[in-house]
Amino acid sequence: VQLVESGGGLVQAGGSLRLSCVASGMIFSPNAMNWYRQPPGKQRDLVAAITSGGFINYADSVKGRFTISRDNTKNTVYLQMNSLKPEDTAVYYCNVRSPRFDSWGQGTQVTVSS
Repeated sequence: VQLVESGGGLVQAGGSLRLSCVASGMIFSPNAMNWYRQPPGKQRDLVAAITSGGFINYADSVKGRFTISRDNTKNTVYLQMNSLKPEDTAVYYCNVRSPRFDSWGQGTQVTVSS
């Protein structure tokens, strides 16, 4: 299984970014997909998750600002991030977890300046 994230960068507070994660080496559609983030010096935490059926869960800190979605025809999961805050600065990771595997992307850096 391979996950490749893209879309990170430097943005001013209040701005937007869209992260993408392309999966390969697995059957994409039946699997729940997750976005995690790890701020500098802190633990990695779940940001958003979407199941195969479209059930979605968000961390309280991003509700109303971030939107997770998936395109099963492109084996891709997205994270639309609006109204970004400096505290959103982190490395963002894509993850897929099943009874057979627990795979992570390499991460993409998001930096929000004040």
